Amino acid sequence: MDKTSEKSRSGVLRSMTGYGRGEAVLHGRPITVELRAVNNRYLDCTVKLPRIYLFAEDAIKRRVQAVISRGKVDVFVTIGPAEEGDVKISVNRPVAQGYAAAMRELWQSVSEQKWGGKETAAAIRFAALCRCPDVFLVEKNQEDQEVVAADIGTVLDLALADFEAMRIREGEKLAQDIRSRAAAIAELTAKVEARAPGIVADYRARLEAKLSEVLQNTQIDESRILTEAAIFADKVAVDEETVRLRSHLSQLEGMLAGGGAVGRKLDFLIQEFNREANTIGSKCSDLETARYVVDIKGEIEKIREQVQNIE
Repeated sequence: MDKTSEKSRSGVLRSMTGYGRGEAVLHGRPITVELRAVNNRYLDCTVKLPRIYLFAEDAIKRRVQAVISRGKVDVFVTIGPAEEGDVKISVNRPVAQGYAAAMRELWQSVSEQKWGGKETAAAIRFAALCRCPDVFLVEKNQEDQEVVAADIGTVLDLALADFEAMRIREGEKLAQDIRSRAAAIAELTAKVEARAPGIVADYRARLEAKLSEVLQNTQIDESRILTEAAIFADKVAVDEETVRLRSHLSQLEGMLAGGGAVGRKLDFLIQEFNREANTIGSKCSDLETARYVVDIKGEIEKIREQVQNIE
């Protein structure tokens, strides 16, 4: 793919699934091309066309690879007969003459009156001769393979344009859904961050209450409480993870805006989302924060499912 085509593909997000159709009559020959694609990790292109046109298969695949980078793609090519006719019918004279000689020999062995005269007999022999095997030769006209391949390529371009339009429409819907999920993750992350100071304060209050209960009238060592609270705060601190989550959200938006074949990159990025969410979940001892983490992981999973559909 040249730099111009690469530039035209950037900035647009595409779905891996789609359907496209193109048809035209070129050089008197009707040609129809249909494309159908579903999700696949890599590009897998299968071309189905009449055997006599297999010479065009490699050119078709190269054209598809220039436009599609991922997906299981099936290309169906249908080619009708040319208006001027694809076949030439001629008489196989040696065979016809052989049959005629054998018929004359057979005729001489029977009575002419039995068949109603010479004219009737000749008509009968001619009709019988026309029905004999291999009397007529049916030959396919020679075609210019380069012209046929170019015509198939022209119709394929129409199908690819239709296919691309559908993939772009689907890609826009996927981007909208992913962005809404990302916004939900950002909102939940903010709640986790807002809840973090309260977790340490609650822990300190519980610690003081427990020590007061155990020591009763004995004076509580305030420095010990501060030390325990500081250790606990360090264990449950999730500020690094939330910062990375926000960074990943920014990267996600950048990839969606940049478009192109970013499906694999998004897939890797979602793995990083999961890693941060799991770390926050493992650190939190607070029920409310745990609920936020579950919701975050739910949104991440929904994004992951959608990313599987992106080229």
